[in-house]
Amino acid sequence: MAVAVALGLAPTTGGAAGQESRGAGRPLGSPGTETSVSRSAFLMGTRLDLRIEGPGTRARLLAVSEAVLAEVRRFEALLSTWDAATPLSQANRAAVGEPFPLSPELRALLGTVLQWSSATGGAFEPRVGALVQAWDLRGEGRAPDSAALAHAVAVSGAAGMTLNSEGTVRHDAEAWLDAGGFGKGAALDAARRMLIEQGVDRAHLNFGGQLLLTGAPPGKPMGWTVSVAHPRRRGEPFATLRVRDASVATSGASERTVEVDGRGVGHVLDPRTGGPVPAWGSVTVVAEDPLAADILSTALFVLGPEEGMSLAGSLPEVGALFLELTADGAVSAHWTDSMRQWLVDSPPHATTYPPHATANSLGRLERPRS
Repeated sequence: MAVAVALGLAPTTGGAAGQESRGAGRPLGSPGTETSVSRSAFLMGTRLDLRIEGPGTRARLLAVSEAVLAEVRRFEALLSTWDAATPLSQANRAAVGEPFPLSPELRALLGTVLQWSSATGGAFEPRVGALVQAWDLRGEGRAPDSAALAHAVAVSGAAGMTLNSEGTVRHDAEAWLDAGGFGKGAALDAARRMLIEQGVDRAHLNFGGQLLLTGAPPGKPMGWTVSVAHPRRRGEPFATLRVRDASVATSGASERTVEVDGRGVGHVLDPRTGGPVPAWGSVTVVAEDPLAADILSTALFVLGPEEGMSLAGSLPEVGALFLELTADGAVSAHWTDSMRQWLVDSPPHATTYPPHATANSLGRLERPRS
């Protein structure tokens, strides 16, 4: 799950072997015909649905799909914190105060991830193992007392774990790093690179709700159609996007809760305070980089609609759509100027929101309670 404090990258229980099927009416394919291949696999504790299309034989597209799935499996074997044998788990279990060497790939990835922690003012922070433990998010759930919560916050982030220039990571306290807020994005970025390497420019990947969309379906040059759900009623579409060559990620508090003292607590915690993020709505991010989309959907949700909109408005390469629940049950939608290119319909009303976000013009749409 794409959250600041996550249960993410849970163990695979259904096997990673994909089940492939050919689209109805699609030919087996020859070098000059259009073919499609669909695969499904259970990876990183969630489902990955993959569809690739293009000229060539079905055998070739099957080989490409297997290469993509293999890349995602490789990232699961690199980043899962449910498997004690992965490099990230080994780093998390290193002795306090002792530098632990990282592979060049893992060091580069964590370097990028931690840069996002700084850029978001700590709204996104993967070094939150102490908070995961304090709330028992991987167990039955509990509400920590104020002292336990304050301690967990104090030993999270850079205070608890540092990445050193020589390529090592060191625990300064009982912190550990959870990949739930960036693992899917990192795996989808690797899948994107594999598709480019294999010469496939039309693909639709749905990885536990985060999408990677390359090219466009035949006859739809604007891209793939994406429905953004109502923030409270997940089965009800609220907005429609049309996206190509980008990733789409959504974060909200309605997706998963843990019961604590008889009440549901949202699975997204604010790393700065240690407390659950209020269920104010949802935020959807569109970005060319799947890792950035994964991380920013979490960070903007943690920041909330006003601070989040201000940050998103300063990132012209990123589109953001905020769906804010109002006191009377309505949904107020706000989006950055960069999101306009993906929205199917032009905004019926446009204002600047919030007033101090002058880097971009921002849209606002009020939809009444239904």
